[in-house]
Amino acid sequence: MIPLRGLQRVLHRSWRPLIRRSHQQAPSKLELLQKRIDEIPIENYRNFSIVAHVDHGKSTLSDRMLEITGVIKPGENKQVLDKLEVERERGITIKAQTCSMFYHDKRDNKDYLLHLVDTPGHVDFRGEVSRSYASCGGALLLVDASQGVQAQTVANFYLAYSMNLKLIPVINKIDLDIADIPQAEDQIVNTFELPQEDIIKVSAKTGINIAENLLPAIIDRIPPPTGLLRKPFRALLVDSWYDSYMGVVLLVHIVDGSIKKGDKILSAQTDKKYEVKEIGIMYPDRTPTGTLSRGQVGYIVPGMKASKDAKIGDTLMHVGRESETEVLPGFEETKPMVFVGAFPADGTEFKALDDDISRLVLNDRSVSLQRETSNALGQGWRLGFLGSLHASVFRERLEKEYGSKLIITQPTVPYQVKFIDGTQKIVTNPDDFPDLSLRKSKIEAFEEPYVEAIMTLPQEHLGNVIKLCDNNRGQQIEITYLNMTGQVMLKYHLPLAHLVDDFFGRLKSVSRGYASLDYEDIGYKPSDVIKLELLVNGKSVDALAQVLHRSQVDRVGREWVKKFKEFIKAQLYEVVIQARANNKIIARETIKARRKDVLAKLHASDVSRRKKLLVRQKEGKKQMRSIGNVQVSQEAYQAFLRR
Repeated sequence: MIPLRGLQRVLHRSWRPLIRRSHQQAPSKLELLQKRIDEIPIENYRNFSIVAHVDHGKSTLSDRMLEITGVIKPGENKQVLDKLEVERERGITIKAQTCSMFYHDKRDNKDYLLHLVDTPGHVDFRGEVSRSYASCGGALLLVDASQGVQAQTVANFYLAYSMNLKLIPVINKIDLDIADIPQAEDQIVNTFELPQEDIIKVSAKTGINIAENLLPAIIDRIPPPTGLLRKPFRALLVDSWYDSYMGVVLLVHIVDGSIKKGDKILSAQTDKKYEVKEIGIMYPDRTPTGTLSRGQVGYIVPGMKASKDAKIGDTLMHVGRESETEVLPGFEETKPMVFVGAFPADGTEFKALDDDISRLVLNDRSVSLQRETSNALGQGWRLGFLGSLHASVFRERLEKEYGSKLIITQPTVPYQVKFIDGTQKIVTNPDDFPDLSLRKSKIEAFEEPYVEAIMTLPQEHLGNVIKLCDNNRGQQIEITYLNMTGQVMLKYHLPLAHLVDDFFGRLKSVSRGYASLDYEDIGYKPSDVIKLELLVNGKSVDALAQVLHRSQVDRVGREWVKKFKEFIKAQLYEVVIQARANNKIIARETIKARRKDVLAKLHASDVSRRKKLLVRQKEGKKQMRSIGNVQVSQEAYQAFLRR
C-alpha cells in the first residue's frame, strides 16, 4: 500500500509533462499582440499626428482615442502622452511621444493599426515637430471652438502642409457654452482654404463624434505608409529619451524592411554600431514585441550610452548593408539659439549641481553645455537652448526634479562676426565679444539672428501690438484681417535678441492676454551691435555684460546702473557704478560712503581740531577707495538678474 505522501509524488510526476505542455501551448499577451499586428497588412496602417495651439485639447483628444480603442481604461489616465511633470503643469507638450492603437472598423469588418505621434507645438521644439510629421501620412488640424485659429495653429499648419500631409480639420470643445462653431468654421475655410464639408466637430472631453466620425475619417482620408518589406531596413529617428536602466531609448519610424531583437544596426550620421537589446511598440508604455516592420512607429533600445549620439532625423540601417541603403533626406543638426550663463546660488554646491545638470543634459540632447568661470559668480556653465521656453523648462526641471538652485544670467543670442580676411566666427558669450580696437582694424561686419513672428490678436489691440513690434526694431511684413471674427494676423521680422528678452510677456500685457505668438528662424542680418558692460569702482562685472543694438545702449545703460545701485550695500568708501560701451561711460550712479562720527568724543574742542579730524577722515576714505574691492553678495546678483 502506497502512503498518501508517496501517492501525491507519483501523481505529480505523471502529470508534470501534461502541465508543462499546457503552459507551452498558452500564448502570452505579448505573443498575442504581435500575432494581431502580423495579421494586419500595411494597407491598414495609419500614421497621424495632431496639429494644435496650446490648450486647444490635443492631450485630451489623445486620451479619448486611447480609451475608445481600448489602450487605456476610461477615467484612469489623464494626459497619457505628457509624461513630464512640467508638461502636465504648463499644459504643453515638450517631448514627442507615440502610441499604437488597434481599431476594428465595423463598416468593412477589418482591423486597423493606428500610430498616433504626439508632437510638441511650440517653435522651440520645431525640429522634433518636423521629424514627427515626417513619420506620418496625415494630421488632425485641431481648432478650439471658443478661441478659433491661433498663431501656433497657423505655423504648424504651414509646416504640415509643406510636408504634404493629408489634413483633417477638427473643431474641438463644441460642448462649451461659449463655443462659436460658425466662426471657427469660417476661419478654417478662409485661413487654410480647406472645404467646409471636411470639418469634423467633436468634444474631446465628452467623446462626442470621436468614435462615430473622427476615427472613420482617419481610416478613410489618411493614406497608409508606402514602405516595402523586400528593401533593406532603414528607419527614421523621430525622438529619444534616457532611461537610467536601459540607456538611450530611440523612437523610430520604420520606412523600409524590418528589424528584430539582436540585429546589428548603424547610425548614418555618427557611423556608430549597436546591437538591438529590446524592441517594441508604445502601448501606451514600452511593450516589447521582438520585431518591427515597415510602416510601424515603435521604440528600439540599442545600448546607446550618450543622448548626444541620438541625432533627430538620423537614418538607422543594418550593419553590412550600408552601400545598398539610401539615407533618408532632411537631416539637420540642431543649433542652440539662446545662451545663458548658469552659476550655483551657493558657490559650495558646484559639484552636486554639475552632476544634476549632466544628468538632465543626458535626457535632452539639444542642450549645449560648456564650463565657464566668472570673476563675479565663480565657476559655472554656459548653456545653449533652442529658445527661451526651452531654457525656462530646463531650469524648472532642474529645480523641481533635482532641487537645485541657480543664478541665470541675461539670455543672449549667437552673433556672427565677419572678418576682413573672409573668415567668420559665432560669438555666444558677451564676454568674448570683440573690443573696439579689433572692430576698427580687422572686422568687416556684425550680424544678428532674425525670426519671422506670426501673431494673432483681436482688432482692438492692433495699435498697441504694432507699437510694441516697432519699438523692438521689428519690420512689418504682412497684416491680414480674418473675416467675420474681429481677429488680425500680423507677420513681423524681429531680432531674436528682443524676442528672448520677455517679448511674449509684454505682448500678452499690451493685448490683455489675447494675443498668441509663433515664430521661425530666418537666418542672420547685418546689425550695428556693441557690448555694454557694468563697472563697479572701475572693474567690469563679466557676468552682467550684454550685447545690444547701438540704439538701445543709452536707455539700457541708465536703467542698469539705477537698478544695480538698489542691490549694493553702502561701504566705508564711495562706490561708483558705471555703464560703459565702446570705451565710453554712458551712465553713472554713486553710492556715498558710510561715515563714522569722528567728532563724537570731542566736547569743547576748538574749530581747528574738528577740521583736522574731518580732513584726516577724508584722506583715509580716498585711500580706502583706491585699494578697496567691493564685495557684492550672490543675493544681489540674483535679485538684479531676476525677471
